[in-house]
Amino acid sequence: MLSTIPADFSSGSLVDYDPFLGFESGFTLPWDYPELLSTTQSIEPAGSGSGSNETNQNGTNSNSSLDEPNQPLSVIDERKRRRMISNRESARRSRMRKQKHLENLRNQVNQLRVENRELNNRLRFVVYHCHTVRTDNDRLRSEYSMLRQKLSDIRQILLFKQLQQFSSAWPCPNISHH
Repeated sequence: MLSTIPADFSSGSLVDYDPFLGFESGFTLPWDYPELLSTTQSIEPAGSGSGSNETNQNGTNSNSSLDEPNQPLSVIDERKRRRMISNRESARRSRMRKQKHLENLRNQVNQLRVENRELNNRLRFVVYHCHTVRTDNDRLRSEYSMLRQKLSDIRQILLFKQLQQFSSAWPCPNISHH
Protein backbone atom coordinates (compact mmCIF):
# COMPACT_ATOMS: atom_id res chain seq x y z
CA MET A 1 0.00 0.00 0.00
CA LEU A 2 1.48 3.33 -1.03
CA SER A 3 0.49 6.75 0.25
CA THR A 4 0.59 9.89 -1.78
CA ILE A 5 1.02 13.37 -0.39
CA PRO A 6 -1.34 16.07 -1.64
CA ALA A 7 0.08 18.87 -3.68
CA ASP A 8 -0.71 21.47 -1.04
CA PHE A 9 1.94 19.87 1.24
CA SER A 10 5.27 21.41 0.56
CA SER A 11 8.45 19.75 1.71
CA GLY A 12 8.83 22.52 4.28
CA SER A 13 5.49 21.72 5.93
CA LEU A 14 6.54 18.10 6.42
CA VAL A 15 9.68 19.18 8.20
CA ASP A 16 7.67 21.35 10.58
CA TYR A 17 5.18 18.53 11.25
CA ASP A 18 5.83 16.75 14.55
CA PRO A 19 3.69 13.58 14.86
CA PHE A 20 4.54 13.25 18.58
CA LEU A 21 3.49 16.77 19.51
CA GLY A 22 0.08 15.56 20.75
CA PHE A 23 1.59 12.97 23.13
CA GLU A 24 2.73 15.66 25.55
CA SER A 25 -0.86 16.27 26.63
CA GLY A 26 -1.92 12.63 26.52
CA PHE A 27 -3.40 10.23 24.02
CA THR A 28 -4.53 11.84 20.76
CA LEU A 29 -6.74 10.57 18.00
CA PRO A 30 -6.06 10.71 14.23
CA TRP A 31 -8.80 13.25 13.64
CA ASP A 32 -6.93 15.65 15.93
CA TYR A 33 -4.54 16.15 12.96
CA PRO A 34 -6.46 17.05 9.79
CA GLU A 35 -3.29 16.90 7.76
CA LEU A 36 -3.08 13.17 8.51
CA LEU A 37 -6.62 12.65 7.27
CA SER A 38 -5.99 14.58 4.07
CA THR A 39 -3.45 12.04 2.82
CA THR A 40 -4.89 9.62 0.33
CA GLN A 41 -3.90 6.04 -0.01
CA SER A 42 -3.89 4.12 -3.21
CA ILE A 43 -3.30 0.47 -3.92
CA GLU A 44 -1.57 -0.36 -7.16
CA PRO A 45 -1.22 -3.84 -8.57
CA ALA A 46 2.29 -5.19 -8.95
CA GLY A 47 3.85 -4.47 -12.34
CA SER A 48 1.22 -1.91 -13.33
CA GLY A 49 3.86 0.41 -14.75
CA SER A 50 2.05 3.50 -13.54
CA GLY A 51 5.35 5.20 -12.83
CA SER A 52 5.02 5.42 -9.07
CA ASN A 53 7.84 2.94 -8.58
CA GLU A 54 10.07 4.14 -11.40
CA THR A 55 13.72 4.80 -10.67
CA ASN A 56 15.50 7.94 -11.68
CA GLN A 57 18.97 8.27 -13.13
CA ASN A 58 20.69 7.63 -9.78
CA GLY A 59 18.92 4.27 -9.38
CA THR A 60 16.86 5.50 -6.44
CA ASN A 61 13.13 5.43 -6.26
CA SER A 62 11.58 8.57 -7.68
CA ASN A 63 8.48 8.26 -5.50
CA SER A 64 9.31 10.52 -2.56
CA SER A 65 6.12 9.46 -0.78
CA LEU A 66 7.71 6.16 0.28
CA ASP A 67 9.83 7.91 2.91
CA GLU A 68 7.24 10.30 4.35
CA PRO A 69 4.31 7.90 5.05
CA ASN A 70 6.49 6.31 7.72
CA GLN A 71 5.76 9.31 9.90
CA PRO A 72 1.99 8.67 10.19
CA LEU A 73 2.67 4.95 10.46
CA SER A 74 5.14 5.62 13.27
CA VAL A 75 2.43 7.59 15.10
CA ILE A 76 0.10 4.61 14.74
CA ASP A 77 2.91 2.25 15.79
CA GLU A 78 3.62 4.46 18.80
CA ARG A 79 -0.05 4.40 19.76
CA LYS A 80 -0.15 0.63 19.36
CA ARG A 81 2.99 0.32 21.48
CA ARG A 82 1.53 2.58 24.18
CA ARG A 83 -1.76 0.68 24.10
CA MET A 84 0.13 -2.62 24.37
CA ILE A 85 2.10 -1.29 27.37
CA SER A 86 -1.12 -0.01 28.93
CA ASN A 87 -2.83 -3.38 28.36
CA ARG A 88 0.10 -5.25 29.89
CA GLU A 89 0.03 -2.98 32.94
CA SER A 90 -3.73 -3.40 33.23
CA ALA A 91 -3.34 -7.19 32.98
CA ARG A 92 -0.61 -7.10 35.64
CA ARG A 93 -2.85 -5.09 37.97
CA SER A 94 -5.70 -7.49 37.26
CA ARG A 95 -3.48 -10.47 38.14
CA MET A 96 -2.39 -8.73 41.33
CA ARG A 97 -6.03 -8.04 42.29
CA LYS A 98 -6.94 -11.66 41.54
CA GLN A 99 -4.00 -12.92 43.59
CA LYS A 100 -4.94 -10.63 46.50
CA HIS A 101 -8.56 -11.76 46.26
CA LEU A 102 -7.46 -15.43 46.28
CA GLU A 103 -5.25 -14.78 49.31
CA ASN A 104 -8.16 -13.09 51.09
CA LEU A 105 -10.40 -16.05 50.27
CA ARG A 106 -7.78 -18.50 51.59
CA ASN A 107 -7.49 -16.50 54.82
CA GLN A 108 -11.26 -16.44 55.14
CA VAL A 109 -11.43 -20.22 54.58
CA ASN A 110 -8.82 -20.75 57.30
CA GLN A 111 -10.68 -18.47 59.72
CA LEU A 112 -13.96 -20.23 58.99
CA ARG A 113 -12.34 -23.64 59.54
CA VAL A 114 -11.03 -22.51 62.93
CA GLU A 115 -14.43 -21.08 63.84
CA ASN A 116 -16.13 -24.28 62.66
CA ARG A 117 -13.79 -26.38 64.79
CA GLU A 118 -14.51 -24.19 67.83
CA LEU A 119 -18.26 -24.40 67.25
CA ASN A 120 -18.06 -28.19 66.89
CA ASN A 121 -16.15 -28.41 70.18
CA ARG A 122 -18.75 -26.20 71.89
CA LEU A 123 -21.54 -28.32 70.42
CA ARG A 124 -19.92 -31.52 71.72
CA PHE A 125 -19.57 -29.91 75.15
CA VAL A 126 -23.24 -28.84 75.19
CA VAL A 127 -24.41 -32.25 73.94
CA TYR A 128 -22.32 -33.97 76.63
CA HIS A 129 -23.80 -31.76 79.35
CA CYS A 130 -27.29 -32.18 77.92
CA HIS A 131 -26.84 -35.95 78.09
CA THR A 132 -25.54 -35.67 81.67
CA VAL A 133 -28.51 -33.49 82.69
CA ARG A 134 -30.94 -35.87 80.97
CA THR A 135 -29.39 -38.84 82.79
CA ASP A 136 -29.55 -37.00 86.12
CA ASN A 137 -33.14 -35.99 85.40
CA ASP A 138 -34.11 -39.60 84.62
CA ARG A 139 -32.41 -40.78 87.80
CA LEU A 140 -34.18 -38.10 89.87
CA ARG A 141 -37.57 -38.99 88.34
CA SER A 142 -37.02 -42.61 89.16
CA GLU A 143 -35.96 -41.71 92.71
CA TYR A 144 -39.03 -39.44 93.02
CA SER A 145 -41.30 -42.27 91.95
CA MET A 146 -39.70 -44.64 94.42
CA LEU A 147 -39.90 -42.14 97.30
CA ARG A 148 -43.51 -41.30 96.45
CA GLN A 149 -44.40 -44.99 96.54
CA LYS A 150 -42.63 -45.36 99.91
CA LEU A 151 -44.52 -42.34 101.27
CA SER A 152 -47.78 -43.81 100.06
CA ASP A 153 -46.91 -47.14 101.73
CA ILE A 154 -46.02 -45.39 105.01
CA ARG A 155 -49.32 -43.45 104.96
CA GLN A 156 -51.25 -46.67 104.45
CA ILE A 157 -49.41 -48.34 107.33
CA LEU A 158 -50.09 -45.37 109.61
CA LEU A 159 -53.73 -45.30 108.61
CA PHE A 160 -54.04 -49.02 109.26
CA LYS A 161 -52.43 -48.64 112.72
CA GLN A 162 -54.74 -45.73 113.55
CA LEU A 163 -57.71 -47.83 112.56
CA GLN A 164 -56.49 -50.68 114.74
CA GLN A 165 -56.06 -48.40 117.71
CA PHE A 166 -59.43 -46.79 117.16
CA SER A 167 -61.19 -50.13 116.78
CA SER A 168 -59.63 -51.55 119.96
CA ALA A 169 -60.72 -48.51 121.96
CA TRP A 170 -64.40 -48.95 121.18
CA PRO A 171 -66.28 -51.87 122.57
CA CYS A 172 -68.35 -53.83 120.18
CA PRO A 173 -71.79 -54.89 121.65
CA ASN A 174 -72.23 -57.87 119.41
CA ILE A 175 -68.93 -59.36 120.18
CA SER A 176 -68.68 -61.39 123.30
CA HIS A 177 -65.59 -61.49 125.41
CA HIS A 178 -64.71 -64.76 127.05
